[in-house]
Amino acid sequence: MSSKDCLVKRFMQEMAYYVLYAAKIIVDDDVEKAISMLLDNLNCGRKILIVGAGRSGLAAKAFAMRLMHLGFNVYVFGETITPAMGDGDLVISMSGSGSTKLVVTVSNAAKDVKAKVLAITSHSDSPLAKIADHFVIIPGRTKLAAEEDYTIRQILGEHEPLAPLGTLFEITLNIFLDSLVAELMQRLGKTEQDLKKRHATIE
Repeated sequence: MSSKDCLVKRFMQEMAYYVLYAAKIIVDDDVEKAISMLLDNLNCGRKILIVGAGRSGLAAKAFAMRLMHLGFNVYVFGETITPAMGDGDLVISMSGSGSTKLVVTVSNAAKDVKAKVLAITSHSDSPLAKIADHFVIIPGRTKLAAEEDYTIRQILGEHEPLAPLGTLFEITLNIFLDSLVAELMQRLGKTEQDLKKRHATIE
């Protein structure tokens, strides 16, 4: 294949179109409730535990980093310094399928100690969503398998998807979480300089 035949830019555009599509169908009230849960947690000085697996887990860690920059008392599941969670703390669980065993298990354990669970998933009828106190639906490939929209069909491909496995959920999740951080910055009156003050100085 010559450089003229390279489809990288086309694939980038199609994934970007997908994110724009997703932004239109994510429910505003669901996002507002998630923001309220985060701000309530901050105001009460409670802990946040972020959990995700695989590539969703990488997005979760990036989100945890930004919450730390904003002044939240946040931890990532699996780290040795993660403290006990308890009544009133918040667990943010991320899984496109909503059935990832690790994420569901941690979320169940959170409910056992009376922590609140905010789920981010593609499926409202999933085990994770059913556990959660609140969930935000981020559309992913499986969710839109029957979508008739031309752009989505082009992204998914008629046979072999251009974005394999959970890629569409993970890309959209990353952008959603970074957009959530931007909104929190606005509401908390934080600037980039404020975030830089909490950024790692030993790296």
